[in-house]
Amino acid sequence: MGWWLVNADTVAGSRFVVSPLAETIASLKTLERGTAAHPGERAWLDIHLPAYRKRQAGDPITALLIRAALGRTWNADFLTPPPLLAPKPTAAPAPTDGGSVSSRVTPPGPPVTFAQELARIRETPPESARADLTVSLNGPLPAQLHRSDLPERTADLLEWVWTESVLPSWPQRRRILEADVIARTAQLSQGGWAAALDDMHPGMRWLGESRLQINTHDYPPRELAGTQLLFVPVTSRQSWVAWDAPHLYAVVYPCSGALAEAGRASVPEALGTLLGPARAGVLVLLDTPKSTTQLVALTGQGLGSVGRHLKVLRDARLIQRRRTGRSVLYYRSPAGEVLVTAQENG
Repeated sequence: MGWWLVNADTVAGSRFVVSPLAETIASLKTLERGTAAHPGERAWLDIHLPAYRKRQAGDPITALLIRAALGRTWNADFLTPPPLLAPKPTAAPAPTDGGSVSSRVTPPGPPVTFAQELARIRETPPESARADLTVSLNGPLPAQLHRSDLPERTADLLEWVWTESVLPSWPQRRRILEADVIARTAQLSQGGWAAALDDMHPGMRWLGESRLQINTHDYPPRELAGTQLLFVPVTSRQSWVAWDAPHLYAVVYPCSGALAEAGRASVPEALGTLLGPARAGVLVLLDTPKSTTQLVALTGQGLGSVGRHLKVLRDARLIQRRRTGRSVLYYRSPAGEVLVTAQENG
């Protein structure tokens, strides 16, 4: 199996990072695969896949390049660099709903822009890109890829994917990713690394004794002492690891399926008329327990507005709450379940 030796200093300096480039690369992978992991992704593919395939058909060199860069079992390193880091925040944000942010993992800092991240790919030396492609292909480059514009072609395609298929929904995607980070840090504070990491990435689990299994492949272990370790959620069901050895390593993982799909959940029209669209949206999201902070991140509503919706829903006995550690989680009551289900099936 492939595993990393992660010492206490590396653990203490770990960070969750929301990356526009990682989200775009995950979308590119989904477009290349052409199959959906859930209905929301299917609807997205129905909109964007025809244009992507048309673009690739009109540019066979770039189409061949991307197939080579994604490889069979390994991505070309220049295509999937670790996220660009913004300066660390000076202090963890104060909990707003009784929850806590683990002191063992630094929360996300100020966001970096897609253009800032993309510049690193565009500036890759051509010889480095060609060397990375021989690794992802596990063999020699096709003759068509012996050229000096591979980084520019890759960056141009990623910019197209970002502009056409990610940017229009980026505010919603970012809220979903931030909600996942909140949930992960809560898991970490309550259950330790095993609880937070075991379902993060296929084949990944905390082995104990400072060992983090990354996948089930027979790769030699890597020692991460003195490095920065990043955890990067994406909304697609895609995952990979990336590094800028020896100083920076990243695990890109699919965010919680419940959060990813809930962020795309529609509010039944009749339910929105009955409760109001914003309040009905909160009730729909509470099919699984969520904190106020998660609801703020998912809905884009202010803390005060979410708090008022929760109070009204509790007074109407449509939701309940429970305390888990120092977090307060809200979820639908049996009456709330009946109401939402009746509206969805009506």
